[in-house]
Amino acid sequence: MNWRTGQLIVSEGTGRNSTLFLAHLDDLRRHYRSYRTIHVICDNATFHNPERCRAIRAYMELWGDRIELHFLPKRSPQTNPIERVWWHLHEEITRNHRCRSIRQLVDLVLQWIEDRGPFEFEGHIYKDLRVALDQ
Repeated sequence: MNWRTGQLIVSEGTGRNSTLFLAHLDDLRRHYRSYRTIHVICDNATFHNPERCRAIRAYMELWGDRIELHFLPKRSPQTNPIERVWWHLHEEITRNHRCRSIRQLVDLVLQWIEDRGPFEFEGHIYKDLRVALDQ
């Protein structure tokens, strides 16, 4: 999430792992190619930390002049801005919904995201999600 604009840049992939994180760092580098340094706020997942993950260490040796990783304190989701978005989504939509199908719930969530602003989702993953549900 860009702290200035609220824009979310979503990278496509499966699972939460170093492969997806590296893809996200590449997406950020491409999206913010005019920025000298891109500051990335990370939680303390093992696959974010160059000291604990060889793939991240190798990537940072290559791109560390453009990307700077900052780590949040352990066990403090309240300090992570995206956690606030998920909390509001859960409180306002998913906690007590009355949807009769997953399709209705996904539509409700995507509508909430679109109406919410200023969060702008990049990529075609959300369109693909709607297409997949139509099949």
